[in-house]
Amino acid sequence: MKTLLLDDDPFILKLLSLQLRTVGLQTEMICHSSGQAALDLLERDREIGMVFCDLQMPGMDGVEFVRHLVRLSYAGSLVLVSGENPRTRQAVEQLARAHGLHVLGTLGKPVTTESLLQVLVAASPVAPASDSAAPAPLYAPAELQRAIRHGELRNYYQPKVELATGRVAGLEVLVRWQHPRDGLVMPSRFIPMSEEHGLVNSLGVEVIRGALRDLRQWLDAGHRFNLAVNAPLGSVSSLDYPEMLLEQAHIAGVPMHHLVLEITETQLMDDPQVQLDVLSRLRLKQVKLSIDDFGTGYSSLAQLRDLPFDELKIDRGFVHGASHNASLRAILEASLGLARDLGLRTVAEGVEDREDLDLLRALGCDMIQGYLVAKPMPADAVDGWLAEWESRRGSFAVPAPAAREH
Repeated sequence: MKTLLLDDDPFILKLLSLQLRTVGLQTEMICHSSGQAALDLLERDREIGMVFCDLQMPGMDGVEFVRHLVRLSYAGSLVLVSGENPRTRQAVEQLARAHGLHVLGTLGKPVTTESLLQVLVAASPVAPASDSAAPAPLYAPAELQRAIRHGELRNYYQPKVELATGRVAGLEVLVRWQHPRDGLVMPSRFIPMSEEHGLVNSLGVEVIRGALRDLRQWLDAGHRFNLAVNAPLGSVSSLDYPEMLLEQAHIAGVPMHHLVLEITETQLMDDPQVQLDVLSRLRLKQVKLSIDDFGTGYSSLAQLRDLPFDELKIDRGFVHGASHNASLRAILEASLGLARDLGLRTVAEGVEDREDLDLLRALGCDMIQGYLVAKPMPADAVDGWLAEWESRRGSFAVPAPAAREH
């Protein structure tokens, strides 16, 4: 693997290359002071696995360079470097991530050895792009219809745990497709297609049916946790959706109060009267309602005011890295405070390191979900994970703080 360093200041390039050697990066380093020259190199050399890019450069700034990396389908790692203020650096990092680039982080100037080590620790081997790499297969609606009929969908489950006690409060069901040719296919590869071609309802029924069967087995085994289900697109605007849930829960023998319906803000943009009807009836049937990916939509406060939610789930984009990012921490703290004042339970998703966990505990978050606890797992792995979690639960939990006033 090779590393490309891009900065218009030759002294900065020399200093950065020396610092990278000092912290143990043993790759060939190529320095460029011109964005266009760096792009020409990337088009020719497919072995460049890491790029350090300054944002403030004459001719071609870092944002333009990021745009060209996307055009080139660059598959390596990217580190952004700038003397600009942290909010500007964060905005460009967010842009690069939104484009699908593998961003290790951003570095302020002057670059320190400690900050370099932090981003390099986040690095993982990324296979360079190959002209011969096969594109991801596209699936036709008929294939998904066949998969639903033949039972090829697989439910995976990711735990939610209480911060104060470490108790497993629930599992979120996440669907996968066990494709006979392509193996395990992630939902981003087929859910949008199911929404576009009107298959999302039949897919959703299949997911909830299997999840409720699994939950019945866990309840029979003595576990008392909830099952969180992502509401399919359009379901909360369908007046018969509560009856479908009630019917499936009755067939499985699961009380409705064990269900948590997670609804994203973007699903609540149309038909407010119908949605208020549906959600109110779901609450009357004891289904818990969680507003998912909080902060990523456009009408959050109105939704919290008008709709009968009892849980707020904070998007991982405001959780991951909040322990060392003042802007993220401010948003996280405000969201938790708002939920607390409204009497809502809170769940932080995307928790991956101990520093973010400690911050969430200090800010009074109720539950967390993320790789620090567990990755999504098939149903037959849940019992083993539950036993393993009990063995380390004591080191995770701390004595609960004094009760907060609501």
